[in-house]
Amino acid sequence: MNAPDPAVLATVEAAVPGIARTRAGDRLGMAHDASHYLLTPQAVLVPESAEQVAALLRTGLPLTFRSGGTSLSGQGVSEHLLVDTRRHFRGIEVLDEGERVRVQPGAVLRQVNARLAPYGRKLGPDPASESACTIGGVVANNSSGMTCGTHANTYRTLESMTVVLPSGTVVDTGAPDADERLRALEPALADGLARLRDRVRGDAESVRRITAQFSLKNTMGYGLNSLLDHDSPAQILAHLIIGSEGTLGFVAEAVFRTVPAHRLAATGLLVLPTLRAAMAAMPELVAAGPAAVELLDAESLRVAQADPKADDVLRSLDVAGHAALLVEWQESDADLLTERERAAERAFAGLPLSVPARLGRQAGVRAALWHIRKGLYASVAGARPSGTTALLEDVAVPVPVLADLCDDLTELFAKHRYERSVIFGHAKDGNLHFMLNERFGTELQRYADFTEDMVEAVLGRGGTLKAEHGTGRVMAPFVRRQYGDELYDVMREIKRLCDPAGTLNPGVVLTDRDDAHLRDLKRVVTVEPEVDRCVECGYCEPVCPSRDLTTTPRQRIVLRREMAAAEAAGDHALARALEEDYGYDAVDTCAVDGMCATACPVLINTGDLTKRLRAERHGRAAKKGWNSAARHWDGLTRAMNLALDAAAATPPALPEAGSRAARALAGSETIPQWSRDLPKGGARRRPVPATDPDAVYLPSCLNTMFAPAGDGPGVMTAFQRLAERAGVTLRVPAEIAGLCCGTPWSSKGYADGHETMAGRVRDALARATRDGRVPVVTDAASCTEGYAHLVPDLKVLDAVAYTAEHLLPRLPAARRLPSLALHPTCSSTRLGLDAAIDSIARAVADEVVIPEGWQCCAFAGDRGLLHPELTASATRAEAATVSAGDFAAHASVNRTCELGMTRATGKPYQHLLELLDQATTGS
Repeated sequence: MNAPDPAVLATVEAAVPGIARTRAGDRLGMAHDASHYLLTPQAVLVPESAEQVAALLRTGLPLTFRSGGTSLSGQGVSEHLLVDTRRHFRGIEVLDEGERVRVQPGAVLRQVNARLAPYGRKLGPDPASESACTIGGVVANNSSGMTCGTHANTYRTLESMTVVLPSGTVVDTGAPDADERLRALEPALADGLARLRDRVRGDAESVRRITAQFSLKNTMGYGLNSLLDHDSPAQILAHLIIGSEGTLGFVAEAVFRTVPAHRLAATGLLVLPTLRAAMAAMPELVAAGPAAVELLDAESLRVAQADPKADDVLRSLDVAGHAALLVEWQESDADLLTERERAAERAFAGLPLSVPARLGRQAGVRAALWHIRKGLYASVAGARPSGTTALLEDVAVPVPVLADLCDDLTELFAKHRYERSVIFGHAKDGNLHFMLNERFGTELQRYADFTEDMVEAVLGRGGTLKAEHGTGRVMAPFVRRQYGDELYDVMREIKRLCDPAGTLNPGVVLTDRDDAHLRDLKRVVTVEPEVDRCVECGYCEPVCPSRDLTTTPRQRIVLRREMAAAEAAGDHALARALEEDYGYDAVDTCAVDGMCATACPVLINTGDLTKRLRAERHGRAAKKGWNSAARHWDGLTRAMNLALDAAAATPPALPEAGSRAARALAGSETIPQWSRDLPKGGARRRPVPATDPDAVYLPSCLNTMFAPAGDGPGVMTAFQRLAERAGVTLRVPAEIAGLCCGTPWSSKGYADGHETMAGRVRDALARATRDGRVPVVTDAASCTEGYAHLVPDLKVLDAVAYTAEHLLPRLPAARRLPSLALHPTCSSTRLGLDAAIDSIARAVADEVVIPEGWQCCAFAGDRGLLHPELTASATRAEAATVSAGDFAAHASVNRTCELGMTRATGKPYQHLLELLDQATTGS
C-alpha cells in the first residue's frame, strides 16, 4: 500500500484542519464498499459542514464522496481522497405535516421514513438497501425500488437541493433567485446548460432516444431526460445531479415531496408453469393496479424452497421451468383494498397457475413471502465458495421482451459456466437482477467475456445496462455504446461544464478506458467463517454502536481480510500496523451486542468473531482466574457490591483518580473506570422456596452489583411484588446467589469459565424447574439471552414478556404517567420483546416515546465501564433527543443500559417493571 502524498495532505490541512484520517486501518477500512471494486484512498476526510466541503473543493484535489457505502457499481471507492459524508450530515426536518422533508446526505433512508411515519408518509424511492443506504446515495444513484417504478423515484420526487459545485459555489435550486444566482456566479455553466437543452431538443433522434431510454428505469450515464423535462438552468442542474454519482457536485441537502405510506396490503405468490406464461400474465395483472410485481425464475424458486419461511405448497412443488410472480396491492382504506383484491382475483381466474393463488393481509403471511424474495441474495451469496466475490447486477428492458432477456441470460450463465445464478426483479418495470459468484484472481477473462455478451443481449433488446445500481465503474466503458456518439458527447459536455478539472469521482460514469470495468477488482482471500461469508454490503453499519468512534462490523471484517492479504503478500510491516490498531478499534470497542446479525443478509454476528479474538488474547492465569470466578460468583459479586458502596462513601475525586491510576498500570481492558454517576452496590439475591411455583425466577446478578436508581425498589423487588399482586407464585432457587447467565464469560471469550457456570446453572435449574416443567424467568434482557443459550432445553422468558402475558391482565388499573422516554435494548430487540415492552409501557404512560437516534447504548455489561467513550458515542444522538424533551419518567429493561442512559442524559432511568409496580401499588 502506497503512503499518502505529503503535499496532498498538507493542502487538505491548510484548507480544513484536522479532518484527515491517514492510518492504514482508516484507509483500508474505507477502501471496501458493497461493490466488487477495491481502491485505497490516500486519506479519509471527515468534514462537518457544507462550508468545509466547499473549502475542500476549492483545493482542486480529486475527491470522492462516500456515505452509506451500499452502492454496487464501484462509485463509492477511490484511490484519491475519500470524503465521509455520513458522520456529520444526518439532519432530517419534516415539512408541511409530512408532505415534504428536508434531509442531509448522511441520513439513512429508513430513519427518514421513521420520521415521516407518524404523518402517514414516506419517501418515494424504496430500494432493498433502505435499512442502510443514505440520502446521499439515493440522490447520487437516482434510487427507485420495488414499488416506486419511475413515477416516484428520486428524479420524480426531488423538489430542490442545495449543491456545492467543484468551484466551491453553493446553489439552492429551490430559492426564488436560483437561476439568477447561478448565472451570476457560474455564467459558463448556466449558459452551457441552456445551450445543451436547446441542442438536444433540436435533434429529433436525440429526443427519441432519450424518451425511449428514460421510459425505463435507467441509471446509465447522466440523466439527459432533465434536458427535456426542465427549462431553467437551476432545475436542469438539480436533475442532472440526480444519478450523477458524485461526479458533478456535492448535495449538501435535498427537499423531497413524499408519498402516502399505505397501512394495509395484500400479498400473494403466483406460480406459473413457464417464465413466458408469467410474462403473458403481466398485462392483466398490471391492469389490476398492483404496487409491486416481483419476478422469481426457476432457479430462484429452487433456492426459495429451502427458505424456512416457505410454506408446504412451495416446498412440494416439482420445479421444472416454472416462474413465480410475487404481487402486492397497497391501500390505506380497507374497503379500497377489498376492491383491489376482487380485481386481482378476477385477473387470477384467467391465468394458467401451477398452484392455487392466495392473497393474504396477515402480517406473518406477507412477511414470509417478502422474506423469500429478499432472502434470495442472502441464500446464494451466503452459500458461495470461500474466496469468491458475489456480484449483484441489474438491467432493464421493455416489458414485452423481458422473457426473451431472461432466456438470453440463462443461456449466458450456461455458456460461461456460472452456477446457481438466480434471476429476479421488478417485473412490471422490466427490471431484472441477477447474481454471479466470481473468482477474479483466476476467472477474469470469463467475467470479461460474459460482460461483453450481456451488453450485446441487453442493448439488442432496447434496454439499459443499469436500471437501479448506477453506472459506476462497472458500466462506464459502455455508456457510449448505449447512447451513441451524439448523446455521449452531450454527457461529456455536462461533465466539462460542471467539473472542468475532472476532480469529482474520477473514472466514474464516464471513462476513456475500455477496460475500466476490469481494473481494481476485489480479490478475496480466505480468512475465517465469519469473514468469508461477508459480502461487504454495509447493512450492518447503521445499527453498530461503535460506528462513529472506531469501526463498523463491515470494517472489522475487511480489515481481517486486509491483514491476511498483507501477510500473504509478504508485507509484514503493513500487517503489523493493522494488527496494532485493530486491538482497540475492532476488538476492545466492539459492544458484542449482536445487532449486526439482525441487519446482515447472510446472518453474520461479528460479535462472535470478537469473542474469539478476545479469547486468543487470554493467558493461562486469566483463564484460571475467570474459571475460579464462575465457581465463586456469589463472593465475587458481593465484593463488587462492597467496592461500589465504599466508593460511594468516599469523596468522588479519590476513587476516580484511583481507578485511572490502576487502568494506567493494568490496562483499560482490565480495570473499570469508576465515575461519580455510578450507584452504590445492590442487594444480595436470596432464595424463595415454593412448593408449586408458576415460574422459577432468576434475579440477575446486576441486582447485587448495582443499587436501583434513586429511591426505586429495583426490578428484583418490583417483579416479585407484581407477581404477588397478580396471584402468581415464584420460586427463586436455593443456589441463586452463585448463578449467572454466563454473558461475562462469553463476551470476553472465557470458554472454560462459561462452561463451568453453564454446568452450575443446568444443575440448579433441573431441580428448580422439575426438569423443565416450570418456565424460567429472569429480569434483564441480556440475561434472558444468556440463560437461553445455557439451557436451550428449558423455556426461558424475560420478565417483561412474562409480565405482559401473565401478570398485566391480572393487575389493577394503573395510575398512568403523562409521558415516558423508553430505551429498548439490543437484547430485547433480538429477543422480539418489542410488543411486550410496548404493552407494558402503554399501561404505565399516556405517551410513550422511543427517542430519535435510539440504538444500542453499548454499555454492554462492563464495556461502558472499561471504555466509557464507546457508550458516549453510541448514545449521543438519543441523549440529545431525551435532553430536549420533557418526560415524566425514563425507562429501559436492563440495569446496565439504565446506567448508560442515565450517564448519557443525566436523567434517572429505571427498569420498566419498576414503573409498572409503582403505577399499580395501592390502585
